[in-house]
Amino acid sequence: MDKNTSKIYVLDPTSILTGVAARAVASREVYGRIIVHKAIVSEFENRARLGDETGLNGLKSLNEAVSTNGLQLEFVGPSKVSEETSTVLRDLAMSMGATIVSCDPVLVKTARAMGIEAVYLSPVGKAKLEEFFGPGVMSIHLKEDVPPRAKEGRPGRWIYRELSEEPVSKSELESIIADLMERVQFTNQGFIEIDKAGSTIIQLKDLRIVITRPPFSDGLEITAVKPLIKRSLEEYNLDNRLVERLRTQAEGILIAGAPGMGKSTFAQALAEFYRSMNRVVKTIESPRDLQLPPDVTQYSKTAAEPSELHDVLLLSRPDYTIYDELRDTNDFNIFIDLRLAGIGMVGVIHATTPMDAIQRFTGRTDLGLIPSIIDTVIFMRDGEVSKIYTLETVVKIPKGMKNADLARPTIVVKNFLTGEPEYELYVFGEQTFIVPVRKRKTEYEDRLKNEINVIMRSQISDFDVKIEGDRLMLYVNKEDIPILVKRFSKKLNRFAKRINMNVEIVPRRGQERE
Repeated sequence: MDKNTSKIYVLDPTSILTGVAARAVASREVYGRIIVHKAIVSEFENRARLGDETGLNGLKSLNEAVSTNGLQLEFVGPSKVSEETSTVLRDLAMSMGATIVSCDPVLVKTARAMGIEAVYLSPVGKAKLEEFFGPGVMSIHLKEDVPPRAKEGRPGRWIYRELSEEPVSKSELESIIADLMERVQFTNQGFIEIDKAGSTIIQLKDLRIVITRPPFSDGLEITAVKPLIKRSLEEYNLDNRLVERLRTQAEGILIAGAPGMGKSTFAQALAEFYRSMNRVVKTIESPRDLQLPPDVTQYSKTAAEPSELHDVLLLSRPDYTIYDELRDTNDFNIFIDLRLAGIGMVGVIHATTPMDAIQRFTGRTDLGLIPSIIDTVIFMRDGEVSKIYTLETVVKIPKGMKNADLARPTIVVKNFLTGEPEYELYVFGEQTFIVPVRKRKTEYEDRLKNEINVIMRSQISDFDVKIEGDRLMLYVNKEDIPILVKRFSKKLNRFAKRINMNVEIVPRRGQERE
């Protein structure tokens, strides 16, 4: 008998599922009696019933490679086992004097430590999925029986095009998935964030990969997203006042914007900005796809309970935590608790407007606490900073109310660069209101001034008009006030009612002159 064919190999699930064992048999790196435990076949069969046929496809490829080389695949053992598969395989290899073949470095090390021969097979070359990423490709979209498509360009400015007229088959997608699983499970190239029957989320190098299967989706689909650019904060050409605020004052920051507008890229730049200031920076991500230096610890919220994340960050006390992204109530609760504990927080959130992002916090905490949690809102559009808002609490009569008895704590949202208030948030009854504060334009004031001039028939021509909230301030010389009250008060009252504003007559002091 050939010495090589007398050697016995016991294959583990990873080597079969990834196709590495089939390649090793085809190249005669593994050549002899090929043993597969029946429990592995049952495991692949169960996953196939849930829509994942990767294991069965790997088994088919292995069988073909074995037959081509004049060998025979042997199936041994019971279909169901009560112990861990790795334990069963080690016991089997020990009883048969066989060599374990695996892509799992831990299993190989354990076997060798127990005196069992083991062969480690590692993936080689470039991942199949990476071959789709040409210059300028943002994302790849693959679905069974559909031509492969790609987004090319940059955030906010991209095109969606077909890479080929030929549709991608299910077997091709399964082959790509097997290659991905091989690399992320058994090398240091990436990791699996979520692995469920209907969906898998993988981070491979700088690729964020989402795999969905029936019944979760109507067909096998792979979506891979790659960050095209990595920018420093200086490259955004931010106003010096904003940079100074980020450096010295802002500790509750929201980075908001629609999907694909560059929120995570800006968060990444901000993390490196704080790191350059010798601050301790950590991140909470799902998946962990921010490209950051090794000294920035990146936590996965899918690999830990919310309470665990909360406790770890509270005890380790980083200077800043980047939370990418805020989605459900647990995310908001962790953000709020850590911020109120004194940790600088930067939250990334999907929103179509800056106020949508702020509104997500109303109802999750007391309105009066929001400025203590969020002090700066940065809205991204087309990869650039579009708007910057700051929040502060004041006691005032809210916009739309006139009675002084209705004064209450009000959150004023200001445009950071102009200092002008643009929105007010307040509670009335049991409902939270968000009211835009529209600054009246000078043209409107001029039109009102012309109408008032007609009312007074030019008898008092030296006056000025200014709008302050819902009040029309009429500045006149002190000596003209008696004439104005005596002759034109009724007409002014009718005018005020028509424009739905209060008209107040104020003696001019000089500074009101245009």
